[in-house]
Amino acid sequence: MTVSYENGLKAMLEQVDAPIATFLTSCVHCGLCAEACLFYTETGDPKYTPIRKLEPLKKLWRRDYTLMGRVLGPLGLFKRPSEQELEEWQELVYDSCTMCGRCSMVCPVGNDITYMIRKIREGMSAAGQTPASMMQAGARAIEDISPIGIKEHALRRQCELQSEEVGIPIELDKEGVDYLVLLSSMEIMGFPEILGAMARIFKQAGITWTIVTDAYEATNIGIQIGNKDVARFLVQRVVDAAERLKVKGVISPECGHAYQAIRWEGPNLIGRAYPFEVVHLVELLEQLRSQGKLPLKDRHGDRVTYHDPCQLNRRGGLDAPARNLLNAVAEDFVETDDPAEWNWCCGGGSGITAIHRAEELRFKVFTAKKRQLDAVRPEQLVTTCANCRNVIEEALDHYEMDLPVLGLAELLAEHLDDDNEETKQ
Repeated sequence: MTVSYENGLKAMLEQVDAPIATFLTSCVHCGLCAEACLFYTETGDPKYTPIRKLEPLKKLWRRDYTLMGRVLGPLGLFKRPSEQELEEWQELVYDSCTMCGRCSMVCPVGNDITYMIRKIREGMSAAGQTPASMMQAGARAIEDISPIGIKEHALRRQCELQSEEVGIPIELDKEGVDYLVLLSSMEIMGFPEILGAMARIFKQAGITWTIVTDAYEATNIGIQIGNKDVARFLVQRVVDAAERLKVKGVISPECGHAYQAIRWEGPNLIGRAYPFEVVHLVELLEQLRSQGKLPLKDRHGDRVTYHDPCQLNRRGGLDAPARNLLNAVAEDFVETDDPAEWNWCCGGGSGITAIHRAEELRFKVFTAKKRQLDAVRPEQLVTTCANCRNVIEEALDHYEMDLPVLGLAELLAEHLDDDNEETKQ
Protein backbone atom coordinates (compact mmCIF):
# COMPACT_ATOMS: atom_id res chain seq x y z
CA MET A 1 0.00 0.00 0.00
CA THR A 2 1.34 3.41 -0.95
CA VAL A 3 1.55 6.46 1.24
CA SER A 4 -0.94 8.28 -0.99
CA TYR A 5 -3.43 5.44 -0.52
CA GLU A 6 -3.17 5.69 3.26
CA ASN A 7 -3.50 9.47 3.03
CA GLY A 8 -6.58 8.99 0.91
CA LEU A 9 -8.26 6.71 3.43
CA LYS A 10 -7.39 9.14 6.21
CA ALA A 11 -8.78 12.03 4.17
CA MET A 12 -11.99 10.13 3.47
CA LEU A 13 -12.39 9.27 7.14
CA GLU A 14 -11.98 12.93 8.01
CA GLN A 15 -14.85 13.76 5.64
CA VAL A 16 -17.29 11.59 7.60
CA ASP A 17 -18.99 14.41 9.49
CA ALA A 18 -22.43 14.40 11.09
CA PRO A 19 -24.31 14.98 7.79
CA ILE A 20 -22.41 12.15 6.05
CA ALA A 21 -23.09 9.74 8.93
CA THR A 22 -26.75 10.72 8.91
CA PHE A 23 -27.07 10.35 5.15
CA LEU A 24 -25.42 6.92 5.07
CA THR A 25 -27.51 5.71 8.01
CA SER A 26 -30.79 6.92 6.57
CA CYS A 27 -30.47 5.63 2.98
CA VAL A 28 -33.43 3.29 2.35
CA HIS A 29 -32.03 1.83 -0.92
CA CYS A 30 -35.14 2.87 -2.85
CA GLY A 31 -33.29 3.51 -6.12
CA LEU A 32 -35.03 6.79 -6.88
CA CYS A 33 -31.69 8.54 -7.26
CA ALA A 34 -30.90 6.25 -10.20
CA GLU A 35 -33.94 7.45 -12.15
CA ALA A 36 -32.85 11.05 -11.58
CA CYS A 37 -29.34 10.50 -12.98
CA LEU A 38 -28.81 10.67 -16.73
CA PHE A 39 -25.76 8.42 -16.47
CA TYR A 40 -28.09 5.65 -15.32
CA THR A 41 -31.18 6.46 -17.38
CA GLU A 42 -29.25 6.76 -20.64
CA THR A 43 -27.04 3.69 -20.18
CA GLY A 44 -29.24 1.42 -18.09
CA ASP A 45 -26.11 0.33 -16.23
CA PRO A 46 -26.74 -0.05 -12.46
CA LYS A 47 -23.12 0.81 -11.67
CA TYR A 48 -24.01 4.44 -12.42
CA THR A 49 -26.62 4.59 -9.64
CA PRO A 50 -25.63 7.72 -7.68
CA ILE A 51 -25.57 6.14 -4.24
CA ARG A 52 -23.36 3.31 -5.49
CA LYS A 53 -20.68 5.82 -6.45
CA LEU A 54 -20.20 6.38 -2.72
CA GLU A 55 -19.39 2.75 -1.89
CA PRO A 56 -15.74 3.37 -0.83
CA LEU A 57 -16.87 6.10 1.56
CA LYS A 58 -19.64 3.86 2.83
CA LYS A 59 -17.19 1.03 3.48
CA LEU A 60 -14.99 3.31 5.55
CA TRP A 61 -17.96 4.56 7.51
CA ARG A 62 -19.13 1.02 8.25
CA ARG A 63 -15.66 -0.15 9.25
CA ASP A 64 -14.60 2.76 11.42
CA TYR A 65 -17.75 4.50 12.64
CA THR A 66 -20.39 1.82 13.27
CA LEU A 67 -20.49 -0.46 16.28
CA MET A 68 -20.55 -3.62 14.17
CA GLY A 69 -17.62 -2.39 12.13
CA ARG A 70 -15.48 -1.61 15.15
CA VAL A 71 -16.23 -4.98 16.69
CA LEU A 72 -15.99 -7.17 13.61
CA GLY A 73 -13.58 -5.09 11.55
CA PRO A 74 -10.46 -6.44 13.25
CA LEU A 75 -11.69 -9.94 12.39
CA GLY A 76 -11.71 -9.06 8.68
CA LEU A 77 -15.49 -9.03 8.30
CA PHE A 78 -15.75 -5.30 7.57
CA LYS A 79 -13.05 -4.25 5.15
CA ARG A 80 -11.87 -0.83 4.11
CA PRO A 81 -11.79 -0.14 0.35
CA SER A 82 -8.65 -1.44 -1.31
CA GLU A 83 -6.32 0.67 -3.42
CA GLN A 84 -7.52 -1.23 -6.50
CA GLU A 85 -11.12 -0.46 -5.60
CA LEU A 86 -10.35 3.24 -5.35
CA GLU A 87 -8.74 3.10 -8.78
CA GLU A 88 -11.78 1.33 -10.22
CA TRP A 89 -14.12 3.88 -8.64
CA GLN A 90 -12.35 6.79 -10.33
CA GLU A 91 -14.67 6.47 -13.33
CA LEU A 92 -17.76 6.55 -11.12
CA VAL A 93 -16.65 9.48 -8.97
CA TYR A 94 -15.23 11.67 -11.75
CA ASP A 95 -16.23 10.47 -15.24
CA SER A 96 -19.90 9.79 -14.55
CA CYS A 97 -21.00 12.45 -12.08
CA THR A 98 -21.43 16.14 -12.87
CA MET A 99 -22.56 16.88 -9.29
CA CYS A 100 -25.68 18.35 -10.87
CA GLY A 101 -27.75 17.70 -7.74
CA ARG A 102 -30.78 16.13 -9.40
CA CYS A 103 -30.36 12.93 -7.39
CA SER A 104 -30.34 14.89 -4.13
CA MET A 105 -33.65 16.51 -5.02
CA VAL A 106 -35.51 13.22 -5.41
CA CYS A 107 -34.17 11.45 -2.31
CA PRO A 108 -37.20 10.71 -0.10
CA VAL A 109 -35.17 11.02 3.12
CA GLY A 110 -33.31 14.17 2.10
CA ASN A 111 -29.84 12.74 1.52
CA ASP A 112 -27.54 15.22 -0.23
CA ILE A 113 -25.71 12.86 -2.56
CA THR A 114 -23.93 15.75 -4.25
CA TYR A 115 -22.43 16.75 -0.92
CA MET A 116 -21.17 13.21 -0.42
CA ILE A 117 -19.63 13.08 -3.90
CA ARG A 118 -17.75 16.26 -3.06
CA LYS A 119 -16.43 14.58 0.06
CA ILE A 120 -15.35 11.38 -1.64
CA ARG A 121 -13.57 13.40 -4.35
CA GLU A 122 -11.46 14.98 -1.62
CA GLY A 123 -10.45 11.53 -0.43
CA MET A 124 -9.77 10.32 -3.96
CA SER A 125 -7.62 13.38 -4.60
CA ALA A 126 -5.57 12.74 -1.47
CA ALA A 127 -5.16 9.12 -2.56
CA GLY A 128 -3.78 10.14 -5.94
CA GLN A 129 -6.85 8.85 -7.74
CA THR A 130 -7.79 12.02 -9.63
CA PRO A 131 -7.77 11.63 -13.44
CA ALA A 132 -4.38 12.70 -14.78
CA SER A 133 -5.88 15.19 -17.24
CA MET A 134 -7.70 16.98 -14.41
CA MET A 135 -4.51 17.13 -12.38
CA GLN A 136 -2.71 18.64 -15.36
CA ALA A 137 -5.47 21.22 -15.70
CA GLY A 138 -5.04 22.06 -12.02
CA ALA A 139 -1.31 22.58 -12.46
CA ARG A 140 -1.91 24.88 -15.42
CA ALA A 141 -4.49 26.86 -13.46
CA ILE A 142 -1.94 27.54 -10.73
CA GLU A 143 1.03 28.24 -12.98
CA ASP A 144 -0.61 29.82 -16.05
CA ILE A 145 -3.93 31.11 -14.61
CA SER A 146 -5.91 29.22 -17.26
CA PRO A 147 -6.63 25.48 -16.82
CA ILE A 148 -6.31 24.99 -20.58
CA GLY A 149 -3.15 27.05 -20.87
CA ILE A 150 -4.41 30.33 -22.30
CA LYS A 151 -1.78 33.03 -21.92
CA GLU A 152 -2.19 36.73 -21.16
CA HIS A 153 -1.40 37.75 -24.73
CA ALA A 154 -4.36 35.67 -25.97
CA LEU A 155 -6.68 37.45 -23.54
CA ARG A 156 -5.35 40.84 -24.63
CA ARG A 157 -5.79 39.98 -28.29
CA GLN A 158 -9.38 38.84 -27.83
CA CYS A 159 -10.17 42.03 -25.92
CA GLU A 160 -8.63 44.09 -28.71
CA LEU A 161 -10.61 42.28 -31.41
CA GLN A 162 -13.91 42.62 -29.55
CA SER A 163 -13.19 46.25 -28.77
CA GLU A 164 -12.67 46.91 -32.48
CA GLU A 165 -15.83 44.95 -33.31
CA VAL A 166 -18.15 46.98 -31.05
CA GLY A 167 -16.22 50.26 -31.03
CA ILE A 168 -15.95 50.37 -27.23
CA PRO A 169 -12.69 50.20 -25.22
CA ILE A 170 -12.22 47.11 -23.06
CA GLU A 171 -9.80 48.15 -20.33
CA LEU A 172 -7.51 45.82 -18.39
CA ASP A 173 -6.15 46.19 -14.85
CA LYS A 174 -8.06 49.41 -14.18
CA GLU A 175 -8.37 50.48 -10.56
CA GLY A 176 -11.48 51.91 -8.91
CA VAL A 177 -14.10 50.61 -11.35
CA ASP A 178 -17.46 49.17 -10.37
CA TYR A 179 -16.77 45.57 -11.27
CA LEU A 180 -13.98 43.11 -11.87
CA VAL A 181 -15.18 40.69 -14.55
CA LEU A 182 -14.04 37.06 -14.46
CA LEU A 183 -13.99 34.88 -17.57
CA SER A 184 -13.78 31.19 -18.21
CA SER A 185 -11.11 30.00 -20.61
CA MET A 186 -13.85 28.58 -22.79
CA GLU A 187 -15.31 32.06 -23.22
CA ILE A 188 -11.97 33.62 -24.07
CA MET A 189 -11.12 31.16 -26.82
CA GLY A 190 -14.48 29.72 -27.85
CA PHE A 191 -17.03 32.48 -27.30
CA PRO A 192 -15.16 35.81 -27.13
CA GLU A 193 -18.27 37.64 -28.32
CA ILE A 194 -19.28 37.73 -24.65
CA LEU A 195 -16.65 40.48 -24.25
CA GLY A 196 -18.25 42.65 -26.89
CA ALA A 197 -21.71 41.96 -25.48
CA MET A 198 -20.68 43.05 -22.00
CA ALA A 199 -18.97 46.15 -23.37
CA ARG A 200 -22.16 47.25 -25.13
CA ILE A 201 -24.47 46.44 -22.22
CA PHE A 202 -22.30 47.99 -19.53
CA LYS A 203 -21.72 51.17 -21.53
CA GLN A 204 -25.47 51.55 -21.97
CA ALA A 205 -26.06 50.97 -18.25
CA GLY A 206 -23.27 53.29 -17.12
CA ILE A 207 -21.27 50.51 -15.45
CA THR A 208 -17.48 50.65 -15.29
CA TRP A 209 -15.56 47.38 -15.37
CA THR A 210 -12.22 45.78 -15.97
CA ILE A 211 -10.48 42.45 -16.44
CA VAL A 212 -7.33 41.78 -14.46
CA THR A 213 -4.48 40.06 -16.26
CA ASP A 214 -3.17 38.10 -13.28
CA ALA A 215 -6.51 36.69 -12.10
CA TYR A 216 -8.97 36.66 -14.99
CA GLU A 217 -9.85 32.96 -14.84
CA ALA A 218 -13.17 32.06 -13.23
CA THR A 219 -12.94 28.26 -13.46
CA ASN A 220 -11.96 26.66 -10.16
CA ILE A 221 -10.51 23.27 -11.03
CA GLY A 222 -9.73 22.70 -7.34
CA ILE A 223 -13.46 22.39 -6.58
CA GLN A 224 -13.85 19.89 -9.40
CA ILE A 225 -10.82 17.82 -8.40
CA GLY A 226 -11.66 17.81 -4.71
CA ASN A 227 -8.48 19.61 -3.62
CA LYS A 228 -9.21 22.38 -1.13
CA ASP A 229 -5.68 23.75 -1.24
CA VAL A 230 -5.92 24.34 -4.99
CA ALA A 231 -9.45 25.70 -4.67
CA ARG A 232 -8.37 28.08 -1.90
CA PHE A 233 -5.37 29.33 -3.90
CA LEU A 234 -7.53 30.09 -6.95
CA VAL A 235 -10.15 31.94 -4.91
CA GLN A 236 -7.50 33.92 -3.02
CA ARG A 237 -5.92 35.02 -6.30
CA VAL A 238 -9.20 36.60 -7.39
CA VAL A 239 -9.81 38.16 -3.97
CA ASP A 240 -6.32 39.69 -3.93
CA ALA A 241 -6.87 41.22 -7.37
CA ALA A 242 -10.30 42.60 -6.46
CA GLU A 243 -8.97 44.16 -3.28
CA ARG A 244 -5.94 45.60 -5.05
CA LEU A 245 -8.12 47.26 -7.68
CA LYS A 246 -10.65 48.44 -5.06
CA VAL A 247 -13.67 47.26 -7.02
CA LYS A 248 -17.20 47.25 -5.64
CA GLY A 249 -17.99 43.82 -6.97
CA VAL A 250 -16.86 40.75 -8.88
CA ILE A 251 -18.91 39.42 -11.78
CA SER A 252 -18.94 35.66 -12.26
CA PRO A 253 -19.34 34.87 -15.97
CA GLU A 254 -21.63 32.48 -17.81
CA CYS A 255 -20.08 29.48 -16.06
CA GLY A 256 -21.61 27.15 -13.49
CA HIS A 257 -18.94 25.81 -11.14
CA ALA A 258 -17.13 29.15 -11.27
CA TYR A 259 -20.17 30.79 -9.70
CA GLN A 260 -20.41 28.15 -7.00
CA ALA A 261 -16.71 28.46 -6.24
CA ILE A 262 -16.36 32.23 -5.99
CA ARG A 263 -19.72 33.04 -4.41
CA TRP A 264 -20.70 30.17 -2.15
CA GLU A 265 -17.48 28.24 -1.51
CA GLY A 266 -14.96 31.09 -1.58
CA PRO A 267 -15.49 32.83 1.79
CA ASN A 268 -15.35 29.49 3.61
CA LEU A 269 -12.21 28.48 1.74
CA ILE A 270 -10.26 31.63 2.62
CA GLY A 271 -11.80 31.94 6.08
CA ARG A 272 -13.30 35.44 5.83
CA ALA A 273 -16.00 37.47 4.16
CA TYR A 274 -15.29 39.46 1.02
CA PRO A 275 -15.14 43.27 1.13
CA PHE A 276 -17.01 43.26 -2.18
CA GLU A 277 -20.13 41.67 -3.59
CA VAL A 278 -20.16 38.72 -5.98
CA VAL A 279 -22.84 38.65 -8.61
CA HIS A 280 -23.44 36.39 -11.55
CA LEU A 281 -23.68 38.09 -14.93
CA VAL A 282 -27.29 36.91 -15.33
CA GLU A 283 -28.22 38.37 -11.93
CA LEU A 284 -26.74 41.72 -12.90
CA LEU A 285 -28.44 41.72 -16.30
CA GLU A 286 -31.80 41.07 -14.65
CA GLN A 287 -31.18 43.90 -12.19
CA LEU A 288 -30.46 46.23 -15.10
CA ARG A 289 -33.58 45.08 -16.94
CA SER A 290 -35.81 45.61 -13.90
CA GLN A 291 -34.31 49.11 -13.45
CA GLY A 292 -35.05 50.00 -17.06
CA LYS A 293 -31.37 50.14 -17.98
CA LEU A 294 -31.51 47.41 -20.61
CA PRO A 295 -33.60 48.99 -23.40
CA LEU A 296 -34.28 46.76 -26.39
CA LYS A 297 -34.84 48.06 -29.90
CA ASP A 298 -36.69 44.92 -31.00
CA ARG A 299 -37.31 41.32 -30.02
CA HIS A 300 -35.74 38.09 -31.22
CA GLY A 301 -38.06 36.39 -33.70
CA ASP A 302 -36.70 32.83 -33.77
CA ARG A 303 -38.20 30.05 -31.67
CA VAL A 304 -35.79 29.58 -28.74
CA THR A 305 -35.57 27.33 -25.74
CA TYR A 306 -33.32 27.45 -22.71
CA HIS A 307 -30.85 24.99 -21.22
CA ASP A 308 -30.64 25.39 -17.44
CA PRO A 309 -27.05 24.97 -16.22
CA CYS A 310 -27.25 22.81 -13.09
CA GLN A 311 -24.87 24.83 -10.93
CA LEU A 312 -26.59 28.10 -11.76
CA ASN A 313 -30.23 27.09 -11.60
CA ARG A 314 -30.77 23.90 -9.61
CA ARG A 315 -27.95 24.67 -7.19
CA GLY A 316 -27.64 28.43 -7.61
CA GLY A 317 -31.22 29.68 -7.80
CA LEU A 318 -30.85 31.65 -11.05
CA ASP A 319 -33.68 30.09 -13.04
CA ALA A 320 -36.08 33.05 -12.66
CA PRO A 321 -33.64 35.84 -13.68
CA ALA A 322 -32.70 34.00 -16.88
CA ARG A 323 -36.34 33.46 -17.80
CA ASN A 324 -37.26 37.07 -17.10
CA LEU A 325 -34.56 38.14 -19.54
CA LEU A 326 -35.59 35.59 -22.15
CA ASN A 327 -39.24 36.58 -21.95
CA ALA A 328 -38.19 40.20 -22.43
CA VAL A 329 -36.06 39.61 -25.53
CA ALA A 330 -37.63 36.58 -27.25
CA GLU A 331 -40.99 36.59 -29.02
CA ASP A 332 -41.20 32.80 -29.06
CA PHE A 333 -39.59 31.32 -25.95
CA VAL A 334 -40.64 27.73 -25.26
CA GLU A 335 -39.81 25.57 -22.28
CA THR A 336 -38.58 22.01 -22.56
CA ASP A 337 -40.03 19.21 -20.48
CA ASP A 338 -38.52 19.15 -16.98
CA PRO A 339 -37.39 22.80 -16.99
CA ALA A 340 -35.69 24.93 -14.31
CA GLU A 341 -34.67 22.97 -11.20
CA TRP A 342 -35.66 19.66 -12.82
CA ASN A 343 -33.72 20.19 -16.02
CA TRP A 344 -31.44 17.46 -17.31
CA CYS A 345 -27.70 18.12 -17.20
CA CYS A 346 -25.64 18.59 -20.37
CA GLY A 347 -23.47 15.69 -19.18
CA GLY A 348 -20.13 17.48 -19.16
CA GLY A 349 -19.95 19.52 -15.96
CA SER A 350 -17.75 19.18 -12.88
CA GLY A 351 -14.57 18.75 -14.91
CA ILE A 352 -15.74 15.88 -17.11
CA THR A 353 -14.77 17.79 -20.26
CA ALA A 354 -11.15 17.59 -19.05
CA ILE A 355 -11.34 13.77 -18.95
CA HIS A 356 -10.72 12.63 -22.51
CA ARG A 357 -11.66 9.00 -21.88
CA ALA A 358 -15.15 10.14 -20.81
CA GLU A 359 -16.07 11.59 -24.20
CA GLU A 360 -17.98 8.55 -25.48
CA LEU A 361 -19.97 8.34 -22.25
CA ARG A 362 -20.65 12.08 -22.39
CA PHE A 363 -22.14 11.75 -25.88
CA LYS A 364 -24.18 8.76 -24.76
CA VAL A 365 -25.84 10.56 -21.86
CA PHE A 366 -26.56 13.64 -23.99
CA THR A 367 -29.51 11.68 -25.36
CA ALA A 368 -31.49 12.95 -22.34
CA LYS A 369 -30.98 16.52 -23.53
CA LYS A 370 -31.57 15.46 -27.14
CA ARG A 371 -35.04 14.18 -26.24
CA GLN A 372 -35.84 17.50 -24.59
CA LEU A 373 -34.79 19.41 -27.70
CA ASP A 374 -36.49 17.06 -30.15
CA ALA A 375 -39.77 17.54 -28.28
CA VAL A 376 -39.89 21.34 -28.65
CA ARG A 377 -37.97 21.72 -31.95
CA PRO A 378 -36.38 25.12 -31.31
CA GLU A 379 -34.59 27.14 -33.96
CA GLN A 380 -31.98 28.23 -31.42
CA LEU A 381 -30.87 27.13 -27.97
CA VAL A 382 -29.85 29.66 -25.31
CA THR A 383 -27.79 28.91 -22.22
CA THR A 384 -25.85 30.80 -19.56
CA CYS A 385 -22.82 28.57 -19.06
CA ALA A 386 -19.87 28.49 -21.46
CA ASN A 387 -18.99 24.93 -20.47
CA CYS A 388 -22.57 23.77 -21.11
CA ARG A 389 -22.47 25.59 -24.43
CA ASN A 390 -19.27 23.85 -25.47
CA VAL A 391 -20.52 20.43 -24.36
CA ILE A 392 -23.84 20.91 -26.13
CA GLU A 393 -22.25 22.13 -29.37
CA GLU A 394 -19.92 19.12 -29.48
CA ALA A 395 -22.83 16.75 -28.85
CA LEU A 396 -25.01 18.45 -31.46
CA ASP A 397 -22.21 17.93 -33.98
CA HIS A 398 -21.90 14.31 -32.89
CA TYR A 399 -25.61 13.70 -33.51
CA GLU A 400 -25.60 15.88 -36.67
CA MET A 401 -28.20 18.25 -35.24
CA ASP A 402 -28.34 21.69 -36.85
CA LEU A 403 -29.14 23.88 -33.85
CA PRO A 404 -27.28 27.15 -33.14
CA VAL A 405 -26.40 27.75 -29.48
CA LEU A 406 -26.29 31.28 -28.06
CA GLY A 407 -25.20 32.86 -24.83
CA LEU A 408 -27.91 34.94 -23.13
CA ALA A 409 -25.72 38.06 -22.81
CA GLU A 410 -24.89 38.15 -26.52
CA LEU A 411 -28.57 37.62 -27.40
CA LEU A 412 -29.51 40.63 -25.29
CA ALA A 413 -26.69 42.73 -26.75
CA GLU A 414 -27.84 41.84 -30.26
CA HIS A 415 -31.20 43.51 -29.56
CA LEU A 416 -29.94 46.28 -27.28
CA ASP A 417 -30.99 49.83 -28.13
CA ASP A 418 -27.56 51.42 -27.91
CA ASP A 419 -28.94 54.80 -29.01
CA ASN A 420 -31.42 55.12 -26.16
CA GLU A 421 -30.21 58.22 -24.35
CA GLU A 422 -32.80 58.17 -21.55
CA THR A 423 -31.23 55.17 -19.83
CA LYS A 424 -27.76 56.77 -19.92
CA GLN A 425 -28.86 59.79 -17.87
